[in-house]
Amino acid sequence: MTSFERIVVDKIIMMQSSQENIEKLSFTCEESFTEFAEYCNLSKHMRKQTGAKTYKCDICMSEFAQRSNLKTHLRVHTGEKPYKCEICLSEFSESGTLKGHMRTHTGEKPYKCNICMSEFTLYGNFRRHLRRHTGEKPYKCEFCKSEFVDSSELKTHMRTHTGEKPYKCELCKSEFAISGSLKKHMRVHTGEKPYKCELCESKFSEGGSLKRHMRRHTGEKPYKCEVCLTEFTDRCHLKNHMRRHTGEKPYKCEICSSEFSLNVNLKKHMSKHIGENLYKSEFSMLKADAGNKQYICGICMYEFAECDNLKKHMRMHTGENSYKCETSTSHILRDHIRRKRSRESPYKFTVTTASDTEPLKE
Repeated sequence: MTSFERIVVDKIIMMQSSQENIEKLSFTCEESFTEFAEYCNLSKHMRKQTGAKTYKCDICMSEFAQRSNLKTHLRVHTGEKPYKCEICLSEFSESGTLKGHMRTHTGEKPYKCNICMSEFTLYGNFRRHLRRHTGEKPYKCEFCKSEFVDSSELKTHMRTHTGEKPYKCELCKSEFAISGSLKKHMRVHTGEKPYKCELCESKFSEGGSLKRHMRRHTGEKPYKCEVCLTEFTDRCHLKNHMRRHTGEKPYKCEICSSEFSLNVNLKKHMSKHIGENLYKSEFSMLKADAGNKQYICGICMYEFAECDNLKKHMRMHTGENSYKCETSTSHILRDHIRRKRSRESPYKFTVTTASDTEPLKE
C-alpha cells in the first residue's frame, strides 16, 4: 500500500463512526489542496498531476491516464462512430467532435481572439491561432530544428526529410506530400475552376490565384521593398525585385555560364545559343530508328544525319548571319553563291565584298 492510499484508508476509518461525518467526507489533494467528494475524482486528479498513464491499448500500446480516454481511443481501431449529426447524418467517434461539427450548421463561433477579433468554432483552432500572435512554436523538427505552430505542420514538414508522398494521382501517377496539393492537381485533369471573380467573371483553380487577381481590381499592393519602398501585388514579384538589390543571380546557363536573376531572362538567353544540347531539347527531335538521319528540325521537320548540319540549318529560322566579311568572301559564301541559282541551300547570308564589281577568285 502506498503512502497516499494509507492516508485515504485512515481517513475513511476515522469518519465511519458517524453517518453525519460520512456525508461530509471529502478527499483533498496534498499537492494542490483541491477537494473532491469522491475518491475516484481525486484519483483522476492525481494522475493528471503525476502524469501517470495506467490504461493501455492492447492493439497499439498507446497509454492513457483515464479509462474514458482509452475507451474513446479504441474507436479508432473498431471504427465505431456512435455520435451522429441529425442534419447531415455525419458520424463521429466523440461527442465533443459532434458538438464542434454542429457549429458549422449553426454558424456559432464561441472562441474570439482579443487581438485581431478573429472568431473560431473550435477551441483547438483558436489555440493554434493565438500562437501566431505570441510566436510560440512548440513543435520542433529533430533533423533541421525548424519549429512549427501545429503538430500537423511538423508532420507535413517531416516528409521533406523522408521523401514520403502518400497522396497519389490515379490518372497520371503524380505523387504529393500534402493532400491539398493532390486536390489542386486534380483540377488540371478535371478543368475545374471553383474560384470565381465577382467583378470580371474570371475563374481560377486555386483560391490564392483569385486572391492575387482581386488585387488588380482593388489596386492593393501588400508587399513592399524595404530598400526602395516599391510595392508589389505578389510576393514572388517582390522576391524577384529584391535580387536587383542583392545582386543574386540563381539562374545559370549551362552552355556559357552566364547568370540571370530571372528564369524568363535565362530562357530568352538560351534562344541565342546554336548548340547540340539546345536543339536536342527545344528545337529538334531525336529519332532512334531513323537510320543515318537522326536529327530533325522541330520547326520544319527537315532531317539531318549530323548535328552540326542541323545547327547550321537552324540559322535559317533564327535569321543569324554567322559569316560576314567586309574585305573578302569566305569559301562557304562562295559555295553558297554558286548554288544560289539552283536553290539548293536553305541558308541566307549577307554578302559583302571588296567591290561590287570585283569578280570572285576561285
